[in-house]
Amino acid sequence: MTSAHVILGLDTSNYTTSLAMLDVQGKFISEERKLLEVKKGALGLRQSEALFQHIRDLPMLSKRINKINSNYNIVAIAAATRPRPISNSYMPVFLVAQSFGETMSNLLNIPFYSFSHQEGHIEAGLWSLNLKMNKPFLTLHISGGTTELLKVIPIKNGYNIEIVGKTGDISAGQFIDRVGVKLNLPFPAGKDLEKLCEGELKNNIDLPIAVKDTRVSFSGPETFVYKKLYGNITNSEIAYSVFYCIGKSLYKLIRNALKDHHYEDILIVGGVASNKIIKAYLQNHLRDDGIKVYFGESNYCSDNAVGIAALGMKSYQYDQGDMV
Repeated sequence: MTSAHVILGLDTSNYTTSLAMLDVQGKFISEERKLLEVKKGALGLRQSEALFQHIRDLPMLSKRINKINSNYNIVAIAAATRPRPISNSYMPVFLVAQSFGETMSNLLNIPFYSFSHQEGHIEAGLWSLNLKMNKPFLTLHISGGTTELLKVIPIKNGYNIEIVGKTGDISAGQFIDRVGVKLNLPFPAGKDLEKLCEGELKNNIDLPIAVKDTRVSFSGPETFVYKKLYGNITNSEIAYSVFYCIGKSLYKLIRNALKDHHYEDILIVGGVASNKIIKAYLQNHLRDDGIKVYFGESNYCSDNAVGIAALGMKSYQYDQGDMV
């Protein structure tokens, strides 16, 4: 049997250690990922602890991915080496993916491609939808540490990205996690907080939204929620209201940005993008406004290395003269 030629993607973010393999045509081969362990009641990890867990877990994940499918030949390696695609973007956790990736590429004498975590999220969303964007488009990146509205311009093997809207304080993901931990849920709290919303229709306690031009704030709604925690309101109502508030806030942010940035397409990615309540609010309202909205597949919204592998595949094809 002929071995598949694959691109190996690596991503060591604040939340997840992940490996992924795509073949040189972009077909999914395999992936492995592991959430970082956070002590109950904590709101995340120090960079040193997260970095330690990545170093500890990558060998285990590589063993798993090899056991599932050992019939491959790695021809290039790609890694998320920084949070955003700008010169001064830095976070220690990404050094793990960079170090492992460059070391392996040197030993195997194969190309190494460096991308940002944010580019990986964008590409994972497009790849999961089998969608190619050949013209500029907007992306809403909503995750544990990021709430940014981006103008994205495709280039030969990646993207030029400009921030056109963002949070002025905490991210949507931080808002969710902080409320979740207050409700004694594990961190990150998104999935468990969403489970509280299952079943019958929940009452919306109408949290205030704080959006001015292209800046959104969630610290005010967070404070408002805390004042309601010990009142006559159920945890389910609080959870539903938090998600509804985020959806409403993000919709207003997008609408304000569209006054100056006239695009017809918006891609929504990041772990928070998989939330059903936020997704439904944005889909319904943006569709009514004539905006084409694309949500990445839920499994590829959270931190993962698939988008990094896909970007590596594009770079490899470009270098081989096989234009995507």
